[in-house]
Amino acid sequence: MFKTEAFVSEKIWGYERWILSTHKAGEALAAKSTEFIGGKKLSSIIGADYPLLVKVIQADETLSVQVHPDDEYARIHENSAGKTECWYILDAKEGASLIYGLNGIYSREELKQAIENQTLDGCLRSVPVSKGDFVFIPAGTVHAIQGGLRLLEIQQSSDITYRLYDWGRPREIHVEKSLDVIKPVPPDSLNAEHPFSGAFSCPYFNLEKYDYTVRGSICFAKKAASQQQEPTPAMKTSWLSLFVVSGAGTLESNTGERISVKAEDCIIVGSEEKIAVIPDSGSTLSLMHIS
Repeated sequence: MFKTEAFVSEKIWGYERWILSTHKAGEALAAKSTEFIGGKKLSSIIGADYPLLVKVIQADETLSVQVHPDDEYARIHENSAGKTECWYILDAKEGASLIYGLNGIYSREELKQAIENQTLDGCLRSVPVSKGDFVFIPAGTVHAIQGGLRLLEIQQSSDITYRLYDWGRPREIHVEKSLDVIKPVPPDSLNAEHPFSGAFSCPYFNLEKYDYTVRGSICFAKKAASQQQEPTPAMKTSWLSLFVVSGAGTLESNTGERISVKAEDCIIVGSEEKIAVIPDSGSTLSLMHIS
């Protein structure tokens, strides 16, 4: 059990903290305070092919309109995994929103013409969001993070982003590849959770959020066995993670190791570990279990 130290990527619209990453584009480290492994790259501890990448994203301005390829397209064209992802809203200014899919079913030619005419805005579906909401972004879904949002992003370990549209900013866009991978999804099939139900599962990752007001425990192995669920790619590596959504407290392993934690810390744990969760007095310690 150990904390990570993030790789920070500065952007024109804000920044990203890659808190769990073994990707070559930016690796996180074991926290320097960790005995024996402090300062080492995560890839040397949990493996270079760890299947998840977890970020905290601060968006002060709107990002480009993007779409990510699925596994098959990414493997053929990019020699990479695809990119299915999700967002948990850590904070949001009043009136914040996201681009979440298209507002109708459009042909490739209709979208291409809208991009050329700078009228794609009229095809985009804007969804209001607030702190505590959850959004699932399957590969092939058009999306954009808009300004005034702070997000936890859990995704496949892939750095492939196709910019479909960039609001007139002079950056490279990838129109043909974007149009290749967009999936025609009816708008009413894309639903944000207001607020997050507390649990989500897909073939790539499982998420569970728990609020601890008194001492509790976490045992991933026992939980997986009781639910008889299909192991995710992360479960098969024997390394899972915890993200501190809010609050502060202490985590204690079954070997007696103790780590103090606070909001936005990321902790890597072995899947067979049993962890005691001890919130600070008077504090609610909210943890996202990522497996």
